Amino acid sequence: MTAPRNQSTDSPAVLRGGLPDRYLTPEDLVTMFSLPSVETVYAWRRKRIGPPAIRVGKYLRYDPSAVHAWAHEQTERNAA
Repeated sequence: MTAPRNQSTDSPAVLRGGLPDRYLTPEDLVTMFSLPSVETVYAWRRKRIGPPAIRVGKYLRYDPSAVHAWAHEQTERNAA
């Protein structure tokens, strides 16, 4: 009989702590914001006006909470 695993010492749980279930792709942003193409997302990145992204190898990924915060900031900016 094995001892029950403690979530605080369970290594997958420790690795997941504070991380989103899945990072978003540029294609996800196109779908979320009904953008014309992925090129719009890449243009935002070049101009530094879009949500912050991280590079994983040759791929861009977006933290869902950072995208949410960016969208909220855009909403407030447009309302002002």
